[in-house]
Amino acid sequence: MKILLLEDDIGLGDIMSEYLEDNDFELDLVYDGEEALDKAYETKYDLYIFDVNVPAIKGFDLLKTLRDNGDATPTIFVTSLNDIEDVSKGFESGADDYLKKPFELAELLLRIKNIQKRSYTQQRSNMIEIDKDISFDIETELLYVGEESISLPQKELKLLKHFLKHPNEIITFEDLYTVLWDYDETSSAESLRAHIKNLRKHLSKDMIHNLRGLGYRFEMKASD
Repeated sequence: MKILLLEDDIGLGDIMSEYLEDNDFELDLVYDGEEALDKAYETKYDLYIFDVNVPAIKGFDLLKTLRDNGDATPTIFVTSLNDIEDVSKGFESGADDYLKKPFELAELLLRIKNIQKRSYTQQRSNMIEIDKDISFDIETELLYVGEESISLPQKELKLLKHFLKHPNEIITFEDLYTVLWDYDETSSAESLRAHIKNLRKHLSKDMIHNLRGLGYRFEMKASD
């Protein structure tokens, strides 16, 4: 997990950095909001930890800017502000958690692990388990075989997505022609067989069954 930490108190920033690095997190420490914004645009982070009252750009405004630009990176605010209005403003700007100073470093670690758990659950919800060690990410449209991620050609991708929508069903040749080819493209049985053959290379043996004269059936062997 790679973390961007914004903390203008140099001593506290160093203490937090050392503690998190000792707990196997990779971390960049910055001291003002403008530097944090630049870092966020330059680097992909898994978590932001932002102080609020910092130079250049305040933490609340910084996060709102990032959210307005489509950055959904989980964020924890750490601040001495403790009015309910401040807490509300923090969450309204897009925060995932809010930790009031002073705090125990162990509590910060618990908050981070909780966000990790939520992020993992969300990632898993985007995955369709096809078979043992084979899964498909709905959001990224990547096929995972073991640790390898595979970007399928467009026709094979359309084919797989259609099979996943209709597992264990008979899908006719005519249906597949409609799915794979636009009205101004020429479809053929030979081309369909070629795309099926290419897709089979990434899947378990006998997962795509040819039903002579009817079409194909895609067997989902993994349980939900």
